[in-house]
Amino acid sequence: MNGSLPLEELQSASVGPLYLKLKTVIENAITVGRLKHGDALPPERDIADAGAISRVTVRKAIDTLVADGVLVRRRGSGTFVVKPIERLQQPLSRLTSFTDDMRRRGMQAGSRWISRGLVFPTPEETMTLGLASDARVARLIRIRTANDMPIALERTSLPDDILPNPDVIDDSLYLALAERGVRPVRANQRISAVLLKDAETQLLGVPPGSPALSVQRIAYFDTGRVMEMSTALYRNDVYDLIAELTVGQ
Repeated sequence: MNGSLPLEELQSASVGPLYLKLKTVIENAITVGRLKHGDALPPERDIADAGAISRVTVRKAIDTLVADGVLVRRRGSGTFVVKPIERLQQPLSRLTSFTDDMRRRGMQAGSRWISRGLVFPTPEETMTLGLASDARVARLIRIRTANDMPIALERTSLPDDILPNPDVIDDSLYLALAERGVRPVRANQRISAVLLKDAETQLLGVPPGSPALSVQRIAYFDTGRVMEMSTALYRNDVYDLIAELTVGQ
C-alpha cells in the first residue's frame, strides 16, 4: 500500500462491519493527506490481500464512498480520490474576464503559464482572426487558477497588432488590453462537453478520463473585427455555466 492505507488499523478499529472499518481507514487517509485529490486508490485485489479481507468487503466500502462523493470510478482507469470543491457558477449573459469572475466571488485569480509569445499562425487562426499573410499571432496558453486551485486550461490567440508583446500579460488579458484602449464589445461562445486528454488531466490535477466543459469564444470590436479567439477547458467538477432565459411574447 506504500503507506497510503494503514490497513493494520482494521484490526484495532472499533467494533462493527468490516466494510465500515475500511471506509473509515480510507476517509482518515484522505483527511491526514496520505491520499490527496486525484490520487488513485490501490486496486481492490491489493487492498483485500493487504487487509486479509474479502473483495466483497472492499467493494462495499468503496461503493459507499463513491455514493458519498469521496471517491470516483473511471472506467478503465481505476478509483480516484475526489476533494470536495465548492462549485462556481458562471452566467452566460455577460462578457467578462476570468479575473473579474473570481474577484466577484472573493477569490484570487492567477495564471500558471505554459507558453506565450508571437508565433506563426495556424490556418484556423489566420482565417478566424483575418490575418494578413505575413502577420503573426500572439498565443497564450495557461492554467487559470482560483486561490491557487487549477480551474481551467485556456488557449487564446490575438492578432499581433492588438497584442504585440504577450509578455506584458500578468493575470488579466482584458485588463492589460483595456490599458491600451482595447476592449471587445461582444462575443460568440460555443459550449460542449469533452473528455480531457491525459496531459490535460495532469495540468488540471484531476483523474484520468475526467470530463470538462469546452468553451470556445470569438470576441469582436464594435467595428466587427475579431479581437481574439480562445478555447477554455473548465473542470466539470468545479464549474457550472448558467443562462437566464425569458419567455418570448
